[in-house]
Amino acid sequence: QVQLVESGGGLVQPGGSLRLSCAASGSIFSINVMGWYRQAPGKERELVAAIRSGGSTNSADSMKGRFTISRDNAKRTVYLQMNSLKPEDTAVYYCNADINDYNGRYIYWGQGTQVTVSS
Repeated sequence: QVQLVESGGGLVQPGGSLRLSCAASGSIFSINVMGWYRQAPGKERELVAAIRSGGSTNSADSMKGRFTISRDNAKRTVYLQMNSLKPEDTAVYYCNADINDYNGRYIYWGQGTQVTVSS
């Protein structure tokens, strides 16, 4: 089985920073796109940022300049560096990956990590 395990969430004051990590493990042949989504209470899940295996990225306009996505292909890990955090960034952040395992190509999700921005 393939698993995505996130870490790095927590409570931070406005203006602070956090770094999220998501490591993929299991019977993986290759990983295509990896990304981060978030879901705030009462809102739909939204894309934060995504990164392809070659390194090209895309991100939501509201997070450009504050959030940076990166990945380490050797470690099968994607990171999200979040700076200048605002209370409206409070949400559960989910890792997502488009993976070729030995049975086919599937989209996998992590369990989510809570990020709370509050003074």
